[in-house]
Amino acid sequence: MAARRELTFLLAEPERRLLRAIAARLPRWVTSDGLSALGVMGALGTGTAYALSTLSVAWLWAASALLVVQWFGDSLDGTLARVRGAERPRYGYYLDHIVDAFSTAAIGAGIGLSPYVDLGVALAGVLAYLILSINTYLESQAFGVFRLGYSRIGPTEARIVLVAANVALALSGPGAAVVPVATGAAAALVIWMFVMVAVRIGRNLSELARLEPPPWRARHSGTEGLLGHYAPRCE
Repeated sequence: MAARRELTFLLAEPERRLLRAIAARLPRWVTSDGLSALGVMGALGTGTAYALSTLSVAWLWAASALLVVQWFGDSLDGTLARVRGAERPRYGYYLDHIVDAFSTAAIGAGIGLSPYVDLGVALAGVLAYLILSINTYLESQAFGVFRLGYSRIGPTEARIVLVAANVALALSGPGAAVVPVATGAAAALVIWMFVMVAVRIGRNLSELARLEPPPWRARHSGTEGLLGHYAPRCE
């Protein structure tokens, strides 16, 4: 919660300026909790629209619109609290990440229930995203830095990719050839997500091993006293 925020994804800075400008203009009756609830409703609506795309491709347009609603509520709740000086760090940290997990599951399940992506692939994507998120939360505790995105991709970029895919699928129509292409693209994305988190976990463990070497190595390096008295025992 006290970790330094490090936002490296492509749209981080323009998005931050946009959110602050919107937050400064919102009426007083709009609250951070209300925005969080709006984000949840947007996620549920998105998942439902994806599932209903089995009936008509027009629901893909609804899914895209509801992704914008979900972005608005999910991205603006914390910004509004900061702009108004009404932060509740522990409450906000807990609520934000619980909502993120639920929203990811709702949207992923909806994608899997659509006629375009295999349910197993979609749920694997949900699993990969949740592992990426858990790793981010652990990094904030281990290193004191909250890195929201991976490489140049963050939640906002992920939403844009989904909207672009929705547009492409809606314009292509309900052809049978679209399904294997969409499922294959989704599977490739899931594999990429697992590779990213594996690489980052490896780097983190390497850095933590350097910062907290095993006791036998500390004895040989002459730092046993420092590490033995102040480093937490995890083994």
